[in-house]
Order: sequence, then structure tokens, then C-alpha cells
Amino acid sequence: MKNAPVIAGSLLVAVLAGCQQGPGKGEAGAGSGSPAAQNSIMDDGDASEAAVDEPKKSIIRPEIDTAPPPAPMIEAVDLTVPYPARGSSPDAAGRALLDGLLDEPVVKAGGKVTIWGHSDSRGSDAENLAASRRRADAARSYLEGKGIARSRITVIPLGEARPIAPNRKLDGSDDPEGRARNRRVEIRVDIPVAGPDPAAAPAPAPSSKAPGGT
Repeated sequence: MKNAPVIAGSLLVAVLAGCQQGPGKGEAGAGSGSPAAQNSIMDDGDASEAAVDEPKKSIIRPEIDTAPPPAPMIEAVDLTVPYPARGSSPDAAGRALLDGLLDEPVVKAGGKVTIWGHSDSRGSDAENLAASRRRADAARSYLEGKGIARSRITVIPLGEARPIAPNRKLDGSDDPEGRARNRRVEIRVDIPVAGPDPAAAPAPAPSSKAPGGT
């Protein structure tokens, strides 16, 4: 019985020692107190800071943002402007066609302009030639009034020599529709020619016309 206090004291010491070690083992088992766990937490923190500091990348390539728009294609342009009977100036429909011509890239680029005047066959050759010149001159004056330099424009009167439709029917009677198609001016704007004076280049004749005439 004398050894009972000694034994009780030893048991108390053992219980206290176990209580002190228990929390340490529990933390070690959970991994929160281990060096590996601490390194993992630090690594996660570093990754978060790197994600915040990294600049955002655009999905659009810089060359797409800064590339200039393609230049418009420049091609020669042909235009036919009808004239009213005995008319020397273009009517409203003809002026609308001339206004549309001004928007063509080849005109804005400074292309040379050639105007051929035509008439129907009613009247003498001299009268028809004069009428075709008046029509071509009227078209030139209209284009000049819209800002086209006179030096860029060449006028060629052809009278009745280049019809595109018959002036008379097969029975010899008058063909009003054919005459109306022949009263016209034809305009061609050529691609600008490299050189000191592009306006000095010779004016080409329309491909659909035969050589010759007055």
C-alpha cells in the first residue's frame, strides 16, 4: 500500500505526457504543420500573385488592328449618255449618269477622259457633225463644272458616222427607237499613265467602232 501513491503519480505523468503529444500528432496527421504543407501554401500564394501580375493578352493580332484597308481597284470605265431629240445638253437622266461617273476610282485617280459625240442620220452630214460636237462639248462642260480639269478631257465629234442602231426600218420607214439610241455621247476614262504628262497620251477609239468617218 505504500507503493500506491508512487504508482498513481507515474500514471498521472504518463497521461499528461500523452495529452501533450496528442495535438502535435493530430496536426502532423492533418499535414498542416508539416514542411511540405507549408511549402504548398506558399506556392499557392505565389501562383495567385503571379496570376494577378500577369498582363492580359488580346485575342486580336496587332497586325490586324493596324493594317490599312485595301486600295480600291482602278479600271478603265466606259459610259454611254443618251441625248433627247434635237437636244444639245444632257437631260436629268444623262446628268445622273455623269454624276455617277465622278465616283469611279479611275476618275478620282486622274485618268484621261475622252468624249465621242454622235447623232442620228436626220439632217445633213455637216449639221449632224455640228450637233455631235455640241453634245460632246456639253458633256465636257458638265464634267468641268464638277471639278474635272479641262486638260484631262478630249472631245471627238463623229456625227452620224458611228450608229449603234438602224435609223430606218427595213421597209424604209423611220425608226424612232434606233435614232434615239444613236443620239448619244460615249465617254471613256483610262487608267492614269505614268509619266510627266498623262493627258498627252493619244485617245483610243471605242473597240466596237470601225476606223474612219468624218
